Amino acid sequence: MAFPSSLTDLQAEASCPICLDFLRDPVTIDCGHNFCCSCITHSWEGLQDVLPCPVCLHHCLDRNFKRNTQLCQMTEIVKQLPIRRKRKRQEKKLLCEKHNQPLTLFCEKDLELLCAQCRGPSHHQDHHLIALEEAAATQRKRLKSYLEPLEKEIETAEKDLETQVSKSFELKVEVGNHHLELHSDLEKFLKSLGNEQDAVSVGLMMEEREIQGKLIEHHMRISEHISILKNELNEIAEKCVQSNLELLTDLDSIHKSNENLNTSVEFSYELKTERCLPPQYFGMQKIINMFTVNLSLDTETAHPNLVISEDRKSVTYGKKETNVPCNPKRFTFQPAVLSAEGFDCARHFWQVEVRGTGEWSLGVCKDSFPRSAIPSALPRDGCWKIQTWTHTPGMLSTKELIRIGIFVDYELGEVSFYNMRTRTHMYTFTDTFTETLRSYFSAGPTSNSLTLRIITDERDEW
Repeated sequence: MAFPSSLTDLQAEASCPICLDFLRDPVTIDCGHNFCCSCITHSWEGLQDVLPCPVCLHHCLDRNFKRNTQLCQMTEIVKQLPIRRKRKRQEKKLLCEKHNQPLTLFCEKDLELLCAQCRGPSHHQDHHLIALEEAAATQRKRLKSYLEPLEKEIETAEKDLETQVSKSFELKVEVGNHHLELHSDLEKFLKSLGNEQDAVSVGLMMEEREIQGKLIEHHMRISEHISILKNELNEIAEKCVQSNLELLTDLDSIHKSNENLNTSVEFSYELKTERCLPPQYFGMQKIINMFTVNLSLDTETAHPNLVISEDRKSVTYGKKETNVPCNPKRFTFQPAVLSAEGFDCARHFWQVEVRGTGEWSLGVCKDSFPRSAIPSALPRDGCWKIQTWTHTPGMLSTKELIRIGIFVDYELGEVSFYNMRTRTHMYTFTDTFTETLRSYFSAGPTSNSLTLRIITDERDEW
């Protein structure tokens, strides 16, 4: 194996680095490398001051080639060897398109393959040029440095793709759940509409019976009045045909009777239009979708007897806190707390769930509403609220919970309250708002573990 390899190396040494064929008329330049005389002459064609070696890029001072007679004889001997010679390149060597010379150099600045003539004064003279072998090693190392980041990027992208697929599935599930909830809400809505329709129908029937009774009564009165009129008419007609003496007898009673006749009064009626379905049946879901706000309780305003949850979404009347810091914002007489968020424009909607028994109040109040006094908590004081008492103990069933919706239209000056279980309108305050409003929550001292919770997700079961 060593002998054929040595012969191959010998053939390589007898070959020109430019044309890769056996040396013809070999010459040696200043750096010691050997070339065909025609190859090196053609390689330096057009160059003046800079004459680089195509192999090591050594700058040769002149074109005085030294003919290598001994190498010429050795090449002739190598040609006679019977073994098959291996070329460094079996492919056709790439040539410079501009100079038609072999591409033996690489410009690191422009990342271009060059021939020896390409490094002239007007092209790559000041650029760093290196031999192909060195350039290939450097660029191969540089390219390999891209592999690991690319692999990580691919891994990240594949994970993102998996996440997107997962989100797509979650979206389908969520949409399906919304369809089910919409169907359930629609059934409740239709049931509520049916109940309202029944109530309206019963009311209309009762009103119809009442009006029909009055119509019958009025009909009887009109019939009696007609009968009286006809009797009077007959009596006067008979009087007119009597003799003079008979006509002038007993006229006083006829004149009085005619003068005292009652005029017929027309009977009128009007159906009660308030029995029609209220507009909130058709606009409640739009209000929920467009104007729902995410409120939280302001602990700095909470009365010492109120316990605020960690998420600041619920308040319970409990044992008085003794280490509560003094704060001018804090309620000291009323067991109340305000929302951290305020409103000074636009429209806002939120829902509150009530658990337990006892007295409670919900609504809005002005930001300047007194905290350390005993106001009446009425609209004239800047507080618009509803107040009620829950008697049902326990309230463990979700369906039995009380849920109140509050809608504020600042510009219109309205605070409306809705029963969200039946989606029916309860009451609306109308006023003029001139300063910031805050949501108002109050649990009375007679409360038995009564909790007010701000609802943040409409999908919660009622």
